[in-house]
Amino acid sequence: MPSASSAVSDSGRPVPSSLWRDSNFRRLWVGQTASQLGEHTGLVVLPLFAVLTLNAGAGELGVLRAVGQAPLLLLSLFVGAWVDRWRTRTVMVLTDAGRTLALGAAAVAGLFGWLGLPALFVIAFAIGALSVFFDVAYQASVVRLVQRDQLVRGNSALEGSRSAAQIGGPALGGALVSLLSAPVAAASSALFFALSFLSIRRIRRVESTPERLERPSRVWRQIHEGLRFVVSDTALRTVCLASAAFQFFFAAVMTVYLLFLPRELHLSGTAVGLALAAAGPGALLGSVLAARLPNRFGYGPVLVAAAALGDGVFLCVPALRGSSAVTVPALLAVSFVFGAGGQLVNVAVMAVRQTVTPDGMQGRVAATITFVGMGLSPLGSLLGGFLAEEWGLRTSLLATAAGMLLSPVVMALSPLARLGRTLPAARNAPLTAGRSDDNSW
Repeated sequence: MPSASSAVSDSGRPVPSSLWRDSNFRRLWVGQTASQLGEHTGLVVLPLFAVLTLNAGAGELGVLRAVGQAPLLLLSLFVGAWVDRWRTRTVMVLTDAGRTLALGAAAVAGLFGWLGLPALFVIAFAIGALSVFFDVAYQASVVRLVQRDQLVRGNSALEGSRSAAQIGGPALGGALVSLLSAPVAAASSALFFALSFLSIRRIRRVESTPERLERPSRVWRQIHEGLRFVVSDTALRTVCLASAAFQFFFAAVMTVYLLFLPRELHLSGTAVGLALAAAGPGALLGSVLAARLPNRFGYGPVLVAAAALGDGVFLCVPALRGSSAVTVPALLAVSFVFGAGGQLVNVAVMAVRQTVTPDGMQGRVAATITFVGMGLSPLGSLLGGFLAEEWGLRTSLLATAAGMLLSPVVMALSPLARLGRTLPAARNAPLTAGRSDDNSW
């Protein structure tokens, strides 16, 4: 569906120092922030390189984005089961090292003129696969690092990393591609992943190692347990459906949007990066509001209203014409509102998910929701490329933006919309034989 800032407490004040006094949490936060910044830089660098340097068409851009998102569909369920059995620190460190090498290889290939579309496809898939591992692992690790009554605060800090990435990543990536070169832009992303590697590697609190005596078929049983747990819970089931609707149409929107800005509105790579980066300050505001509004109005009403406002604002974009003095400020405003609404939804949904899920199921539940929600992103990207070729950019952008409103409609029609100011209690999970139930750090 679903930033470096300071997190906020329920009253809007900074998080009590007890959370930040923990050096292990600080290292996780620094590493996750650097990782998100590298990821968001890369998400802009590769498509802009394809469009501006390789003259990729709408269909080719759709395929490139779909290839990068395909691991969400292919790997998420397996990754959730594996993360619940492995040390999350090890998973994050290895994935950071892999992404550093992948983007480093992209930089070298670009310098020698080898960075064509086939190479971009391979690199996009590799980075996408490794990012699935990292994202599931860090969401599981935060539950093991902080107390349950600090989850909203901890998530505000970690989700705040996404806002910092949305501010710096697109702007930096667009500027580097436009002013310097794609290899330099790829190298900058690699450096962020290297920083994440160094920070997370310094986490010293040791996780218990789950027993590994199960047969290979055991993974399928764990996947089934995660699926069954999500399907049986009304809140989690609604989150899955709403996330699937949003991610499918958002992927289609972004495929068209990345073509619409440079070709229809004639914006430079730097201007495109700035337009995308405006979601970052909005997400910072969303992080602050996420600590206040649910306690005042209830989680359900806030989720529905924030999703409707954040998704609906994209309907304004197709009305823009040319690179006039009004166009760029309007795009900044759209991205700001979208970022604020999206971040408010992200933090609230994550708090609901983590609260109702027992510790031993965190990885599988996160992966299941990622699979159902984000797994449709490759198809959405392909749809966006197809519609852009068949209907034109402006009509396609309007149609796909309207489709994003299906997500708040799903939430509004479900019991999730009636959640009050108190989060639901955690449910019991089925025990898995042959597995250590001590998942604490």
